[in-house]
This record gives sequence, structure tokens and C-alpha cells, in this order.
Amino acid sequence: MAPKQPIRAVGSARPSHLMFTGGIGAIVDLPNMAALIGGLDDWEPHYRNDTRVVLEPRLLDEVRRKVGRKVGELRLIPLSEEDDKTNIGVPARPFPAWLRCTKCNRLDSIESKNFTYVNDKRKRPDLARFEHRNCGGKKDYKAVPARFLLACRAGHLDEFPYAWFVHRAAPCPKAEKPRLTMLDRAGNRAVNVLIKCEDCGSDRNLRDAMGELGKANLPGCRGRHPHLNTFDDCLEDLSPLIVGASNLWFPQTASVLSVPPDSADKLAALVADHWETLQMVATLSAEQMAPLMRSLPQLKPFAEFEAAELRAAMDAYTPGAQDTERRDLLEPEWKALTAKTLPDDGRNFTAVRDPEGVPERLKPFFTDVVRAERLREVRAFYGFTRLDAPDPEQPDLVPTAPVSRHEPTWVPTSEVFGEGLFLRIDADALRQWTAKVESSSAVQRLQSAWLKFRENRHSNRLTGGFDPMAGWPGTGYVVLHTLSHLLIRSIALECGYNSASLAERIYSKGDQAGILIYTAVPDAEGTLGGLVSLAEPNQLTRIVGKALTGAERCSGDPVCADHLPADPADSLHGAACHSCLFVSETTCERGNRFLDRRFVTDLGDDLAFFPSWA
Repeated sequence: MAPKQPIRAVGSARPSHLMFTGGIGAIVDLPNMAALIGGLDDWEPHYRNDTRVVLEPRLLDEVRRKVGRKVGELRLIPLSEEDDKTNIGVPARPFPAWLRCTKCNRLDSIESKNFTYVNDKRKRPDLARFEHRNCGGKKDYKAVPARFLLACRAGHLDEFPYAWFVHRAAPCPKAEKPRLTMLDRAGNRAVNVLIKCEDCGSDRNLRDAMGELGKANLPGCRGRHPHLNTFDDCLEDLSPLIVGASNLWFPQTASVLSVPPDSADKLAALVADHWETLQMVATLSAEQMAPLMRSLPQLKPFAEFEAAELRAAMDAYTPGAQDTERRDLLEPEWKALTAKTLPDDGRNFTAVRDPEGVPERLKPFFTDVVRAERLREVRAFYGFTRLDAPDPEQPDLVPTAPVSRHEPTWVPTSEVFGEGLFLRIDADALRQWTAKVESSSAVQRLQSAWLKFRENRHSNRLTGGFDPMAGWPGTGYVVLHTLSHLLIRSIALECGYNSASLAERIYSKGDQAGILIYTAVPDAEGTLGGLVSLAEPNQLTRIVGKALTGAERCSGDPVCADHLPADPADSLHGAACHSCLFVSETTCERGNRFLDRRFVTDLGDDLAFFPSWA
């Protein structure tokens, strides 16, 4: 009888986890091992016949602009039932592949056959582990990952070369495959891990590999992408990391809310999709095109539009521009949320206004209130970076690591359904207030901190010049962002969702001035009604009052109220801290930056945008 094959399931993860925390190229720290998520080439055999494709043209165009025009699909990550016996799952492999025995401290790779994979219970993937068989000739003991790795800014990742390191870049004089041990002395001030060769007696502490001086004791980068099983040419310096380091993996994603396009956006999309067909009427005027739009079958997709509208859209379209232009993904959402007649597709987007408009008590603060009773957020994962987070204002600053060995034809996608509350502020009043406070010390110091932040991030990594103030969102954004956090913290106590289940979208470009607070969780499709119910006039008035009066004080005052960034610090917030404004990273769209209570409520600086609630 053939021996029973071990169960290869090693854990479980939600689709959102694969977007934000442990996606392609990331190391997932499991109870007994570390697993590296494989690239799309490994996903394809499992998902080819079990996928759902999301139709979201705006998001697909954005992904194509990021990674190439070959991307043709946004595929939802399949979900497996508990009793599912198929091979659906995210492909992963043990990494780092060097393990240490918890009993004898033996350090060796999985390939050495000294360690055995054990997992014989399908419904207990948390028990999957490696064991050092017959350790000391007696019994089996658990082996754990040797937690040190090497990474470079180009996105490469490699095992730490323990044998090379302990023998100081030379082979062991006593053995071709030396026996190594790792003694972790748990230093509380610096790395204190001794690697020893049992064959020749050489030893070396891993502290010799740390810091700037340690770079001289490390090999050159081999250009390894272990999630793809590939090697590239690379000239970057390597940096030592440990499994679980926060800078080991930064995801790159794009998301949109599924909103019905307005007439202009829909026509522009049709022109782009049918551009070759439209060449037959490219030289005709609107008057000449009008009869052809009713008679030519090729022009049937444009039947709902006037000839003058089609002619104007054709004149405005530039072939190929969508491949390079940086589009504002929020613009269609703003149009949908502020439309005079709110659109409703009956499936992904349903929004309503209160017939009485903005509550009387809130008219000094808001010009419009919309209850989004049904929302769908679609998020696509297209790449990741290592050592440094991606910079949206300087895409060339941090290289994007590939998710496939070839140009991808699809990317993994997740979708969540939820509800939201949209509040619009008077954009003209916000601009006037911005002009009044722009020269204040508080604004100047925030701008100086942004300049310092940008300079520190570049660190001479780019040969060309750069605009250090690029990406400054403006003082109006700080007002909207601060108000959003105040409302999120107040709403979380009322609506039944915790604050980590809420998300924000700030609309502040051009004539936009608004906040959307919405649920972004998959359970119960996020549409239990607890959030939109707070848009009822009396409820909303109470919540806003609670948020604004709460902003007047903080348990960290006076330190919090007086805080402003000062050189050499580059913190991008003023009067804000964990006690009053900060929220979880999954909730905030800017990592708890650009927050300051003094711009929302009067803290004695006479800089507040909103009138007193009292």
C-alpha cells in the first residue's frame, strides 16, 4: 500500500489579506513555518477553470497603464469551502528554506533532507510543520525558519548565505557541505546570533552583517525573485532583513467604486473602444454624420447620442493617450455622488438624498448629504516593492517587482460590497479659507515637513532632479481629511462597525470638496444599514456635533494641541495623535498623514475652517 501523501494546505487567508498583507512575493508568517506566495505563473494552473472575471473598465485601464496592455482580465480570487477537496488555493512555498532545529540548533536547508514536512490533518492547516527527524538519535523536534534574509531596492529577495558568511566568502576547508549551527542569544540591543561551522570550528556573529559597515561583509545581489524562480542582473546593494519586517513587502494596488458612468464618460469610453470603426466617418462634420448614425450598423453603439456629441468626443480623443495619461479614478465617483439626479444601476450603486436636503443645523458645514445604500469596491493587485514604499508622485523612485515571469494577461482582484455616507463641503468657501491661512506658521511648517519628507525619501536615488513639493495635497485636503477621521471615530461608536471596517475617500481636486465614509468589509456584504441610518437628519446632526466638539480637546493636550513638525523632523501632521485622530492603516488612505485639529476647530490659533458648534 502506497504511503499516504501529506496534506499540502498550510493555512487560510481572506482575499483582502492577499491585497494588503500577504500577496504575491510576500512572506506569510504561519504558526510553524514561513510561506512565500508564488507568482501568477503558479496561480494559473489552479485558477484556469475556476475564476470569475470582474468587468470594471476604469480599473482595467489603470492596471494596463501600470503593467502593460496585455492585461485583459481582472480575476476574482476564488474562495474555497471548508469541505472543498479541489486544488483551489494560493500557491506558496517554504521560504526562507533554511531551518533551525529547536532542540539541537542545527542549521540547514530543506533540500538537505534533514528536515521532514509533516501535515496529516486536512482541517488543521495550522499544524503543518517541519521536523528534525531523530534529533540526537532520539526523537523528532520541530524546526523553525532561520529568520534572516537579504533584499535589495530592486525588489529582489534571497536567502542569507550562512555558509558563505561564516567562512568569510571562502569554502569550508574540512567539508564540501559543512554542518552549521545557529545560536540565538536574544540580544536586546542589537543582533546577537552566532553561526558556527561544526566541521572546521569557524564562527561569526550576524551583527557583522548589519548596518552600513556590514554591507562589506555581504555578497552581491544575485537578482533573485524566489516567487518567480528567476534571476536577473542587479547592481543594487543588499540589506539584511528578518522574516516579518515591515519593509519586506509593500503592495501596489488600485481600487475604484463601481459607479454608473455619466453620459460624457460613457461616450468617451465608446469612442476609445470603437476608434478604428469611427475612421470611416473621421473627416465628416456633425451634420454629415447625423443620417449615417441612424443607417450604419457599425455606428449603432452611438445611437443614444447626438451627432454633435459624437463629433466633439472624437475631436477630444487622442489615440493611445490612455496608455500613458495618469487618470483621476475619483472623478467618475465624484460625478455620480454629486449628480442632480443620483444614478442607480440597481446592483452595484444605489444612492439617495433626503427630500428635505441638508439638516438646518448642518447647513453652515455641508452643502449636500448623500446616503450610498449600496456600493461595490473593486481592488486589483499589480505589483509590489521592497525596502521602501512606492511613491505615487515619483513612480521611478522605487522599482516595481514583477508578479509574473512574462507580461501578465490578468491580475488578481477582490471585491467588497458596502454602504456609505457622502458629505459635500462648499468648495468656494474652502478656497477662500485656504487663501486666508496659507501664510500662517502652521501651514508653512506642514509644507516644510512635506519638503523634508520628500528629500529624505529620495536620498539621491534618482540621477535627475525632482520637484520636492510635488504631491502636496493642499491645506484644503488637511481640513477634509481631519474631518473624515473625526467622523470615523464618532461613527464607529454608533453604527455597529468597528473603525477598522470603515474606509474613507477624500475628494479635493479642483472644484471637488467632499468626504465618503464607507464600509469595506466582506462579511454580510457590508450592507447591514448601520452606517446609512446615521444620515437621518437628527442622527447626522448629533454625530457631527459629537465629532466637532470632541476635536476641541485631547487627552494628549497640551502637547498634542501645540504640536507642529519642526526641522529635522518630517512628520506630516500637526495637532493629531492616537488619542484624537489616528485610525487604523486599512481605514486611512494616507497613512495617518495630513491631519491637524487646529484647521477644523479653534484651538486658539484662529485657523479653524468650521464655525463653532456651540
